[in-house]
Amino acid sequence: MPFKFENLQIWQLAIEISLEIHKLKRNFPKEELFILTSQIKRATDSIALNIAEGSTGQSNAEQKKFLGYAQRSAIEVVSCLFIGKKRSLISDADFHIHYNSLDKLVAKIQKFKNSIN
Repeated sequence: MPFKFENLQIWQLAIEISLEIHKLKRNFPKEELFILTSQIKRATDSIALNIAEGSTGQSNAEQKKFLGYAQRSAIEVVSCLFIGKKRSLISDADFHIHYNSLDKLVAKIQKFKNSIN
């Protein structure tokens, strides 16, 4: 693997979550296409993108900053899940699956962030 981020468990998990959210949003109605569908997709993709961008040989402070952006994007996805659930676009079961995945990811990102000197 040529890029440092490819070895990061948090990046790999973020990619998996992105794929799962992509599948979930396919069930959203067309009227949500440029609203919630677009927002949840961009926020989910942003998690992995920020993890990757922060790992590009920059300073530790810079990497921590990008990990913070990744965490904020994950929290944004959680908020989108709540909105989708309230609009009856997401079932309770799907909500809890994705909520728990994001909760674990945010905790792993924080743990990784804390390990950087």
